[in-house]
Amino acid sequence: MTEFQRTAPEQEPEQEMAPDSTVPDSTATEGTADREGAAGGGAVRRLPRLSRLSSRVLSRPGDRTALLVWFFWHVAAYIYMVLAAPGRTEDPILDRLTPWDSDNFIAIAAYGYDGPPDMPDAPKLTAFFPGLPLLLRYLHVFVDDWSLAIVLVSLVASAVVAVALSRLSESYREGSGVWTVLAFFLSPFAVFMLAGYSEAPFLALAIPAWLLARRGRWEAAAVCAAFASCVRISGLFLALGLAVQFLVARNGLRGAGWRKIPWLALPGVPVLAYMLYLWGRTGDPMEWKRVEAEYWGRYAELPWTVLKNTWQRSIEDPVSLQTSYREEILAAAVLVALIIWQLVRRRWGAFAYLAPQAVALLAMSSFYMSVGRASLLWWPLYLSVGIAGARRPWVFMAYLSVAAPVMAINVGNFTTGSWVG
Repeated sequence: MTEFQRTAPEQEPEQEMAPDSTVPDSTATEGTADREGAAGGGAVRRLPRLSRLSSRVLSRPGDRTALLVWFFWHVAAYIYMVLAAPGRTEDPILDRLTPWDSDNFIAIAAYGYDGPPDMPDAPKLTAFFPGLPLLLRYLHVFVDDWSLAIVLVSLVASAVVAVALSRLSESYREGSGVWTVLAFFLSPFAVFMLAGYSEAPFLALAIPAWLLARRGRWEAAAVCAAFASCVRISGLFLALGLAVQFLVARNGLRGAGWRKIPWLALPGVPVLAYMLYLWGRTGDPMEWKRVEAEYWGRYAELPWTVLKNTWQRSIEDPVSLQTSYREEILAAAVLVALIIWQLVRRRWGAFAYLAPQAVALLAMSSFYMSVGRASLLWWPLYLSVGIAGARRPWVFMAYLSVAAPVMAINVGNFTTGSWVG
């Protein structure tokens, strides 16, 4: 039996997964819960929709456990932030969680892509997709402090990630959800679930999209992926993974037929819309890519040249950056190994999602940049660790012995002003 296991034929996402009758049908469980609630006097029906959703989440032991991991991880991270500050920084907590890219998202939300009047490098703002800034602008109606608003987005989004990742893992192997969620939140770059960055909101849309695809709900999966494409260009990689998944899954093309295929183009619509906006604004629909090359050195290079450049930086740059570059190299190695593993296991959907990321991260930049941070988007990695850990705890302990200390160090470094990921 493979490491990833199926729940039922109608939920089958990939050809290589073997059936597992021990995993309950989550949709059947939901229906049973609804009927029981209706039989209990009708009080549930009178609850507002949000309250019903909250009740449903809290009624699932797996969801509750995932949220407990999310909660206590945040508590531990904030404690570590406080302990790491003396002698390194006196900045307020919010300032420590909103450096660098957070400033750019806030600038777009507050001033649009023109940026604030005193921002000399405002042209670089077009490198950032509009989804998160638009959300911040709407949230600003209720939360006056921009920094607080973007941190709250990550806080709530990371809770969604915890629940969705747990459910996704449970759909492969019962009892693996908590292990997978722990593997994710104890991963080396989990600090970006705290910070005002785009990883948390992207994952809060992308992982549910993958889960919905597993359940054969391709239209809903495409809608989630479309919103994810508003947040990051990585939404296109997600769309490709979903398209391949649709082709190989029994509940995809073979079950649903061709009528679902147009939905799979939906994630490309926000990207096309943004490119048309840039074309009208600057005359170049690829302006976002041009400014990435100009301001961040993201342009095509031979993979071995990129590796060589990164290694040189890990030796010659200031000590505060050397560790970060070495982490980038290790993250790149993990990505390559993970992609090979998907090929070996014939997980074509996951392969199609990960392989374009390798091209973008390892060959479309003059040196490795944000490879470590991008590792948060590799949920097949955390599924593998979590599912293997549920069967063989020593695997999880081995992972934990490496990942958790690095995660703690990166929380301390990032929140005291050192570059991470």
